[in-house]
This record gives sequence, structure tokens and C-alpha cells, in this order.
Amino acid sequence: MPNVSNKAIADDIKESFPQVGKWVAKSCRSICTRKHLLKRFPILQWLPSYNLKYLAEDIVAGISVGLTVIPQGIAYAVVANLDPQYGLYSAFMGCFVYCIFGSCKDVTIGPTAIMSLMVQVHVANSGIDFAILSAFLTGCVILVLGVLNLGFLVQFISLPVTAGFTSAAAITIASGQVKSLFGLPGKSNEFLEAWMNVFENLHEIRLWDTVLGVSTIVVLLVLMQMKNMSRESCWASVGKYVALARNAIVVILSTLLAYLLSEAGYSEPFLLTGNVTAGLPPLQKPPFTTTLDGRTYSFSEMIGEMGSSLITLPLIGILESIAIAKAFSKGKPIDATQEMIALGLSNIAGSFVSSMPVTGSFTRSAVNNNSGVRTPFGGVATGILVLLALGLLTKTFYYIPKATLAGVIIAAMFFMVEFHTAVEIWRTKRIDIVPMAATLIACLLLGLEIGILFGVGINVCFILYQTSRPMLIPQQCTIDGQSILVVQPDQRIVFSSAEYLKHHVLKHSTKAAAQIVILDGSHITSIDTTAAKVLVCMTKDLQLQNRTILYWKCNQATRFTLLRMDKALFQDLFTTADSLEQIFKEAGSSKTNNELNK
Repeated sequence: MPNVSNKAIADDIKESFPQVGKWVAKSCRSICTRKHLLKRFPILQWLPSYNLKYLAEDIVAGISVGLTVIPQGIAYAVVANLDPQYGLYSAFMGCFVYCIFGSCKDVTIGPTAIMSLMVQVHVANSGIDFAILSAFLTGCVILVLGVLNLGFLVQFISLPVTAGFTSAAAITIASGQVKSLFGLPGKSNEFLEAWMNVFENLHEIRLWDTVLGVSTIVVLLVLMQMKNMSRESCWASVGKYVALARNAIVVILSTLLAYLLSEAGYSEPFLLTGNVTAGLPPLQKPPFTTTLDGRTYSFSEMIGEMGSSLITLPLIGILESIAIAKAFSKGKPIDATQEMIALGLSNIAGSFVSSMPVTGSFTRSAVNNNSGVRTPFGGVATGILVLLALGLLTKTFYYIPKATLAGVIIAAMFFMVEFHTAVEIWRTKRIDIVPMAATLIACLLLGLEIGILFGVGINVCFILYQTSRPMLIPQQCTIDGQSILVVQPDQRIVFSSAEYLKHHVLKHSTKAAAQIVILDGSHITSIDTTAAKVLVCMTKDLQLQNRTILYWKCNQATRFTLLRMDKALFQDLFTTADSLEQIFKEAGSSKTNNELNK
């Protein structure tokens, strides 16, 4: 083999692919600019100009979010069938990574109810390793979508589908916690199975767990209303922070109650969370292989087990996070690409500390905003508080009653059911309630992953139906004693709508006994091959009926497509006249010229 230098190879490539080389060079130059660097590392924008006056407000906001995320993290880990510490592992890494890459100061990244529920099936069937690997793969998919600017994919999930999915997730999560609220056995978190488990074990209801769980919900709802106290009241500021820290308050009080009763000699009046692993999370690579029940799963087999969740988890994560960023942006433009990059890196980094998939949390972002956070540095304070809890408070977590955690989750789910959105949709356009209801029912009966795909499918069917049924505006008039039918489609004509157009043009022309049919193409931006073929058939059918058809105001693209299909047929059928009267003047002049030529 001849000895070929690297320079010769490079020269050959450069000569063969000059455009590729120019594109790569241009891309590298654009990436290596200071502007792009600041855009992709937002911390480089706000940190150099950080004002120490913001520090106290950021720390207060970070602690407020931390007091919310600790009980929620433990509760959402329970939802996902994980040990409590995994919820806290998921919380702290998202806070640190988003501080560096996030573009919205209010957004907090961590475990959420929906993501936990979507992971719990894999954990229940296949073990913890699948939850950690799903975090890594979810992060990779989101990061790639962000880098390639493919965030538009979430636009295929409409508001009705999102509302139906969110409501179904809230109902499913709350249903899965009813067993813990009443102290019943069982591990099912699916909607139907959860309620079947409740009714099958009604005779095993534990009185004090039920009292504590119901009391937790009532207290949470009461404390939440304290934020609505009159500003003129001297207790207004106290009520605001009590409302923000309500989850922490009920967990601390119930934990203290369980501890005191245990010390007093009562043998576990409540079912408790149990041991929580102390210390910092282990730093290790995600599990690309795992062993379950004596069987070793390869990386490809683990991916196969995850199935459609590899698509739905990233899409739901992106949808939640970007929606929250928009909600708290206060009119400022949101860089969706940067938000996706931040979310993707948060999940990838989290997978190295045994995190489950994470995304933006609306509840904690609202707490962050209401607490007056000034910069993303508030996330650092939250992360530090979570780490301190992992190192110092794990023995205390042992005494957290499961009924209290169930109450915290159920109380949060009350406000995730989109009643107001359903009313808004019904008031605005009632037909849109169909995809919302279909998504809701499918998610409850078939599972969240299949349900949201079903909802998107229903929406796509609606779009295809609307595309295949253009609105036709037939107008009948008489000029110079001739009956004329003018038909104006309101959109482009494609393969799915061509037959519909042909059918109605022939129907209306026969009904109106029109001698001349004019197809007004003002709104026809383009046609495809199938549509062109159908228009050929329609034109010939009208000519066989001794009717004349003219194509009026068609743009250049439409005319060229029809001429390429059948030039002899269409070359004399186009007109660009300003009015119907002018069309007939041109037609009369053309007729006279043709007679003279004969």
C-alpha cells in the first residue's frame, strides 16, 4: 500500500468537498465567538456583574425552595418506587447544573410528579438501574434536540392534549397514593389497579394513618390560603412564608409526632418511611448493563425494555421546562434551545449521581419567584441545603409517616387537574374538548406514554381532516345572460382535499346549471401531483358537460404545476383579470380572434 501523507488526504477531501469544508469552518467560527460563548454559558453574563445586595434574597429564596424540595423529593421517590434518598439525589444536581446553563432565574430543576410516575413502571418491573439509565438517555436526547434546534417537536403537543395529559397524571398519582393515605398494603400506582387495590383491602384500613393523612391534606389547604391574607394585615408577610413552607411544616410536625409516640412506647401507630441512606450520593457512571433476577441485561436490551419512554420522557421534560420558563419570563424572550441544553445536561450530570429523570417544577419555580429570587444563584443555596439534609438529617427521615407524604402529594395534585383549562377550551372552541377528553381517558386506562401518543394522534387526525375539507365559497351570478359559478377554496389543495374539491365543484355546477365555472385560486398557494391529476379529470368532466372552466388568480407555482401535468389542456384556461367583467371581455376578444383565424 502506498504511503499517503495526512496532508495529501486532507487536500483530497478539501478538493472533493469544498462546500462541506466551508460550512464546517463557518460553523466553527460562529461557535467560537464571545457572543456564542455568553449565550451558551449564561452564568458568564450574570456572575461578573453580581451585586452582593442580591445574595441575601437569593439565599432566602434558595432555602424556601429547599424546604419544599426535600419533602417533595422524598415523596416523588416513593411515587417512582425508589428509596427516599434518590429523590434528593435528583434534586441537588439539577440545581447546580441549571445555575450554570439555565437562562431563567426562577426555574428550578428536579424530580416532578409526572416524571416520577412515568419512571415507576420501569423501576417496578426492572429495578433502580433502569431509572438512572433513563435519566442519562433522556438527557442525551434533550441535549441533541437542543443542539439541532428541534424543539419545535413539542409544538405537535397541543394545549388540549397537554391539559388532558397533566390532568390524567395528577389523577393517577393521587390514586396511587390513596393506599398510603389509608395505610393499606400494595404497590400499584396505575389508576385502575390502584383503586382495585383500595377496594380489595378496605378491611385493612389503619385508623391513625387515615386520620394523619386526611389531616395533612386539610392543613396544607388551609396553610395555602394564608398567602391570600390582606396586605394591610401585620401578619401578611408571615402568612406568605408559612404558605411557601407549608410542605416542610407538615412533614416536620408529623415526623416530630411519630418520634414522640415511638419514644413513648407506642409501637408504630403510623407506617414510617424507614431507613434512608446517609451521605453524599455515589459518583459513578450510569449503569449501561444490569443484572436482574439472575439475568444480565446488555445496553441494547435495557433500551428495548424502556420502549416508547425514550421518546415520551424527553418530550414531556422539554414541554414542562419550557412552559415554566415562559410562564415566569414576564414577557422576555425565552431561548428554548438554551433551556433544552440546560435540561439535557442536568439529566446527564444527574445520572452520574444516581438521579432519576428531572425537569422544571412549576410548584418550586413559583416558590422561587414568590420568595424574590434575583439570580440563578438561588439554586446553589437549594443544592447546598439538600446536601446538608442528606448528610445530617437522614436519621430524622426514618420517622416521616407515609400517610403524611401521601397527603403532601395528593394536596399538590388538586391543583394539577386542569379544570380551568377545560372551561377555557369549552368556551373558546368546543371541538377541542375531544382531544383533551380522549387524552385524559387514554392516559388513565392505557398509561401515560400510550395516552399522550393517542392524544397527539387524535390531534393529527383533526388537522388531516381540516386539510382534506377546505372551505369552499360558491357564488352564483349572471353576466351577459350567462350563468356563472365562482368557487373559492380557502387553502392550498393537496392530495387529501383534491377529490373533495372536484366533487363539490361538479355538484354545485350541476345544481346551479352554470355554463361557466371559475375556480378562484387566490388562496391556493400550491398543489401537488395528485391534486393536479384530479384537476385534469375535473376539467375534462366539465368540458364533457359542455361547461367552460377558467382558473382565476392562480399563482405562478400552481400554474406551472398544472401546465407540466397537461399543457395542451390548461394553456388557455388561466386568467389574471381584475374582475369577472374583465374576464368576459378577454374571453370575447379571444373568441373573435379565433373566429378570424379560422
